[in-house]
Amino acid sequence: MLPRSVAFGAAAKPASPLPAPAPAPVVPAAAALSPPPAYAATPYARLLDRARAALDNHGGAIALRDRVALADFSAASRELRFHIVDLVAGRANSYLVAHGRGSDPAHSGWLHSFSNEPGSLATSDGAYRTGEIYYGMHGAAMRLAGLEVRNSNAEARAIVIHGADYVSENQIATWGKLGRSEGCFAVAPHILPHVLGQLGSGRLLYADKV
Repeated sequence: MLPRSVAFGAAAKPASPLPAPAPAPVVPAAAALSPPPAYAATPYARLLDRARAALDNHGGAIALRDRVALADFSAASRELRFHIVDLVAGRANSYLVAHGRGSDPAHSGWLHSFSNEPGSLATSDGAYRTGEIYYGMHGAAMRLAGLEVRNSNAEARAIVIHGADYVSENQIATWGKLGRSEGCFAVAPHILPHVLGQLGSGRLLYADKV
C-alpha cells in the first residue's frame, strides 16, 4: 500500500498588488511550528494534540520539533495508521504499521491493550525519542527510547522501528489484517527507508489509542 500524503493547511491567496502590502509581522518560533487549524479535520487530530503536549512535557529530550510520528492504534492494522506529520509544511505521510502480538492475542487485527512488561510481546504507548539507525536481525532499524513510565522498558525490550514482510498489501488482501510484531513498530520493508529518512534521530514518536 503506497503512503498517502495529505495537506492539512492551505496558503491564503495574496492580496491585490496595489497598494503594496505591509510587511508581514514576525511570527514567534513556537507559533511557526504549529500546524494550521485545518489539521483538526484529520482522523488523528486528537492524537496529534497529545503529541504536541508531549513535545512540551519532554522538550529537553526532543532535539527536533519540526516533525512528529503518530502511531494511531485506535485504527485496525489494515489501515494507514502511522502518520509522520510535518508541523512546518502542514503535511503528513501515512503508512501501515503492525502492533505487538501481546496486544492482540487473538490476532483480530485490532490492538486491545498496551504493556511495558518485558516478555509481554506487546506494544507500549506514550512518547518515544527516535535514536540511531543500526543493522540487526531485521536489517536496518531505528532505536527508540521510552520517555515515560508506561514505555520505560523500550530499550531493554529492544522496541524499534523495522521492516517486516508481514506488513504489506498482500497480507491485507489475504487475511484482512497485518501480521504482528513482538512489540516493535514494524512497517513495510520497501517503505522503511522513507520512514527512517523522515524521522532521523532526536524526534518524537507518540503511540496511543484515542
